[in-house]
Amino acid sequence: MLLKRKASKGSRFEALVRAFTPELYRYAFWLCGRQATAEDLVQETFARAWRSFDDLRDEQATKAWLLTILRREHARLFERQRPEARDMDFDRFPATVSGEDVSAQALALRKAVARLPAGYAEPLLLQVLGGCSAEEIARIMNLSPSAVMTRLHRARRKLRAEPGDGEEPQGRAGRGFSHRRGMGNAVGH
Repeated sequence: MLLKRKASKGSRFEALVRAFTPELYRYAFWLCGRQATAEDLVQETFARAWRSFDDLRDEQATKAWLLTILRREHARLFERQRPEARDMDFDRFPATVSGEDVSAQALALRKAVARLPAGYAEPLLLQVLGGCSAEEIARIMNLSPSAVMTRLHRARRKLRAEPGDGEEPQGRAGRGFSHRRGMGNAVGH
């Protein structure tokens, strides 16, 4: 998304909010597992983004910039408190985008992603849901691009090893987990 520099700051920011709210919400919900908290995180992300909007120079990096702010806002929630353990109920995952894949296979994939360690699931979801490159994910997560690529590879390998509802794991040609569009639809995109 390119923001027109000639437009007013308010209208450029409003266009940014409209364009990125669904993606930020899905990522926030994945981070916290609560609808109200996810909404608060997105709102606080945009509040912080507004305060430093004039400093945004590379419009191509807007999505990564917003995801980084959101991730930091989520971390701030827990600076002074210990988070409670939770099991995420993906059957109740809010559908924020029409056309969400609600098939049994998609649900099984969501649950498999939920079982991944956060260090593997987060970069995978940033790539699949957020459309972020390895370099963008590296900046967001404060990792090297090679560490991101390693985590993405391991996440996909773990997903391929997961048997589906009584099915054998798919072979190399039929995995389907690395295809962005298919994975995005299955994880709520």
